[in-house]
Amino acid sequence: MNVYRRVRCHVFSLFAFLLAGLAYANDEEAIREALFEELQHHPVEYLGLEWENADTSHVDELIAHVYHENALHPLWVTPSGPTSHAQGIYRTLLHAHSHGLDPAAYGVEKMSALGDSLVPADLARLDVLLTFGLIAYANDVHEGRLSPREDDPALFAHARDEELDPVGVVRSALLAENVEAFVDSLAPTNRHYVELRQKLTQHRDIASQGGWPRVPDGPVLHPGETDTRIALLAERLRISGDLQQQVPPGDVYGPVLVEAVKAFQFRHGIGTDGVIGANTLEQLNVPVDARIRQIEINLERWRWKLRDLGDDYILVDIAGFTLDGVKNGETVIEMPVIVGKHHHESPVFSDSIKYVEFNPFWNITPNIARNEMLPHLQKDPDYLGSKHIRLFSSWGEGARELDPRSIDWHGVSRRQMGQYKLRQDPGPWNALGTVKFVFPNKYSVYLHDTPNHNLFDKTDRAFSHGCVRVDDPAGLAVFILGGDAGGWDRNRVSEINRSGKRTVVGLDEPLPVHLAYRTAWVDQSGKMRFNKDVYGRDAKLLAALYSS
Repeated sequence: MNVYRRVRCHVFSLFAFLLAGLAYANDEEAIREALFEELQHHPVEYLGLEWENADTSHVDELIAHVYHENALHPLWVTPSGPTSHAQGIYRTLLHAHSHGLDPAAYGVEKMSALGDSLVPADLARLDVLLTFGLIAYANDVHEGRLSPREDDPALFAHARDEELDPVGVVRSALLAENVEAFVDSLAPTNRHYVELRQKLTQHRDIASQGGWPRVPDGPVLHPGETDTRIALLAERLRISGDLQQQVPPGDVYGPVLVEAVKAFQFRHGIGTDGVIGANTLEQLNVPVDARIRQIEINLERWRWKLRDLGDDYILVDIAGFTLDGVKNGETVIEMPVIVGKHHHESPVFSDSIKYVEFNPFWNITPNIARNEMLPHLQKDPDYLGSKHIRLFSSWGEGARELDPRSIDWHGVSRRQMGQYKLRQDPGPWNALGTVKFVFPNKYSVYLHDTPNHNLFDKTDRAFSHGCVRVDDPAGLAVFILGGDAGGWDRNRVSEINRSGKRTVVGLDEPLPVHLAYRTAWVDQSGKMRFNKDVYGRDAKLLAALYSS
């Protein structure tokens, strides 16, 4: 009897298991049918989603392609609810703000509303939401958001080394053991981006605690003077981390606070004199929310750059007027630079330095020849000779050298002027100085020395026609050519320069060079730095990213 009962119970359990399996299969089929229904609509528009300036029909095609690859099976849900991968994707999207992105843009609120439902239609909808959110987020964190490029492709150009494959992203996410780690890997991993993300979190913490106080307007404050604003000033600098010590009580602007102000001025690209004038006061009173936005748009700029900057590279910060030479990920040489002035702005792009040219010729661009040289020649036919500039009949290899005095320059149009080649000989008069560093590119931009080193004493150094002038060309040459390991030191550079002979030295391995535009960045010591927006690009980017 006991045996019979055991057999009957076993048969009953097996029958119940088969019924449950059949119910599960039916529920799965119901989800597939609901999923099919979802895809029959225009799912992005139907679900109330918007991927910035992306064409809705194109996004619908992407999503449909993903599901057809998977035979219209759900990707992230089962009849029992969301899978662990679904939960990982949701958590990633929920924390998109850590990259300066908006979680709401990826449908997290709609996902949350459906997360506990086991109704097949709700599960199918949740599956599509997760797929959309994953593709949109992966694109934004890997490529940068679409709005800026739609608004101004030239100004907000990106220099990616690979384009994102949305279908491949979904496929990789399905196979990933840790889907959160996989999606995180799509964001830039260079230290500039990672450290800026950390500063974003810190500034949000400051904002959550009420931000920093405003320092009232008042007279220019010099060290040693007395002012009723001292307590507020000290609190402002303490919150931002510039003031690390206790300030003696009273209204005297004493040494401890002066040093804190100098630290603040250094971080904000202001002359570090400790004097609180209009410029310093203005920077002190920028609200923390504005700094948060500034950090966010600079994170966006890094998403436009190459994912792999290289272990060794040159980084030119156009807005900061600085150049860093990086070796094995560490900055080993830095110097001030001069960048393009307004209407001749230095471009943002990445390339590789191929060779170094000592005692270079300066081949004057047609634009400079038309706009600057021609007016001088019309006033003085001897102008080119006084500047050691030679004139050639064309830019071709067989061009003949011409005597500038033999030409009636008043009869030469601006268009005709562009056909002549003007070349300045090497020497102390040469506009490129003693050396130039060449990375052939469509912008005709390179790094070079200059005979006018007095301009490096200026705070704002936007004076060039687009090329980047460097303050220590010999030091940069030694760095680029390998230093002692490559047989290069300053003495060798000086010897070549003294010869006056044009000498071209090719690099065995081209060195990456990145021209970036940073108004918020983290320096080698971990300090948060803010640069002046020399080209006025921040407002345009803020409008592209955040204006409704």
